[in-house]
Amino acid sequence: MNLIGSRARGWWRDPDGAVRGLVEELQGFSESSGHDVTVVFDRRPRGMPEGDHGGVVVGFARERGRNAADHEIVRRVEADPDPASVMVVTSDRELADRVRDLGASVESVRGFDERLGGG
Repeated sequence: MNLIGSRARGWWRDPDGAVRGLVEELQGFSESSGHDVTVVFDRRPRGMPEGDHGGVVVGFARERGRNAADHEIVRRVEADPDPASVMVVTSDRELADRVRDLGASVESVRGFDERLGGG
């Protein structure tokens, strides 16, 4: 949601559509870059199941509340057998510190958005 919220594209008028649109962008990024991509959202849009969506793994926070997706991202990094191979895209300093402490690297939302062609 950091990435969606950083864009002035009227996402608030159709948050479910914004999520679907980001997943489509990430599919193109994954295909062109060869990187495995996982995205975690705070809430589930109508009709979008968790799992593989054309090469992008979509996950949702298990709990509700403040920083729910952040906690899920940390849980996934902790569970990864090679956290050093994980890059987390976030503008949240606390989340960045938490995943770095686990061995993951961090890229800013702005930098990643530029790589997607949205910046």
